[in-house]
Amino acid sequence: MNIAFWCVFIAGVMPGLTSLIAKIGKTEQGHFDNNNPRQWLGGLDGWRARSVAAMQNGFEGFPLFAAAVIIAQFGGAAQESVNLLAMGYIGIRVVFTICYLKDWATLRSLVWFAGIGVILSLLCITPAVSA
Repeated sequence: MNIAFWCVFIAGVMPGLTSLIAKIGKTEQGHFDNNNPRQWLGGLDGWRARSVAAMQNGFEGFPLFAAAVIIAQFGGAAQESVNLLAMGYIGIRVVFTICYLKDWATLRSLVWFAGIGVILSLLCITPAVSA
């Protein structure tokens, strides 16, 4: 499996890892309630709530990233370019999550746009196929 596909895997598991940040330790609600996880997560505030929001954003952005990698990969784009863009996307998602946790809203939005730029780049590097 090439680097780009590993990045798709990593992007797929990152939201789950982000949710772990919210679940670690004791909150005012007590420890994580695995019997009612959505209700427990919905009652969080502060950086824990932002961690949940980052998780949700990760789930929302994953399909578009995965599709862009697959389209670029099988559409004949240069493997090195696909790999570099995919790794860049993972780096951007890490920075995005840090911005969310730190409550750096403006920077977070700019980083989000950078992620969209990577996805668009993956779609644009695919050579046009003529019928």
